[in-house]
Amino acid sequence: MLNRRHIRIKVMQSMYAFKGTESDDLAKDEKFLMHSLDSMYDLYLAILALLTALHKKSKNHNQKLQKKILGTDSDKNPNTKFEDNQLLNLISGNQMLQEQITNRKLNFWDLDFEYIDILFKAILKSDLYTDYINETDLSFKKDKQFVLAIYSDIIAPNDKLYDYFEDKKLTWVDDLPVVNTTMLKVLRKLKLTSPETLLLPDLYKDEDDKAFAKDLFKKTLLNSSKFSEEISAKTTNWDSERLASLDGLLLKMALCEFQKFSSIPQKVTINEYLEIAKEYSTPKSSLFINGILDKIVKEYQANNLHPKTGRGLM
Repeated sequence: MLNRRHIRIKVMQSMYAFKGTESDDLAKDEKFLMHSLDSMYDLYLAILALLTALHKKSKNHNQKLQKKILGTDSDKNPNTKFEDNQLLNLISGNQMLQEQITNRKLNFWDLDFEYIDILFKAILKSDLYTDYINETDLSFKKDKQFVLAIYSDIIAPNDKLYDYFEDKKLTWVDDLPVVNTTMLKVLRKLKLTSPETLLLPDLYKDEDDKAFAKDLFKKTLLNSSKFSEEISAKTTNWDSERLASLDGLLLKMALCEFQKFSSIPQKVTINEYLEIAKEYSTPKSSLFINGILDKIVKEYQANNLHPKTGRGLM
């Protein structure tokens, strides 16, 4: 689920919130970082809980229609394709998934039902829904295509849902793009015969990624003063305030990767931090960071300092 860029962003955010010094015990702050990374999995599960709630809503909606005293024929015999959707039934009936949602206390949609109502009404009004209920093909493939379509076109882009997640946990806003991508990948792979574990992917690709998060955080903080001196020597013509900002932090993290992670190519490191700077810092930040890192890399190469080995990892 997590990619290296998102790990770097999480490390950056944790370091930006860090108020201690190099000599402090970093255990508490490392725990904060790992919790921040783990919260992305909570967001993934919360969205699956949302899909479960929408499925439940479709059942309740049909039952209310059937109980109408002055209901029409269509009310008494509502279309049940949404309720019968095989993919949604797989999600709702996945015991391992539902236990995870319950254990992590992420089934909060019963309390915040207005968001389910908003999304459900938007789905019923959509052309996607009209086309779906008029489709004569009752296959799992068609059911999956419908869920993927409403997720991509209605659920993921919904502004009210975006605001809700932001209010629920601020860091979830940064996590949404990664979680949405993961969600679509998982749902596309899902089959009627898939094991329950398919809906519960690992947060980290492997143990190396988890170790990378911890090591990048600790090694950047523990060498902060040394990195600051090295950066200052290359930035005599730059405003000191820029070095005290997010740009300075990104430069320290890049230097840490240059010096402490021999398997990550310098070009990969530079590209990653330029992209992060474009998204999180000022319009001129990427130009500033690129200029400084380019100087440092040329100096390392000229003096054969901190050589890289291996293929490198993104």
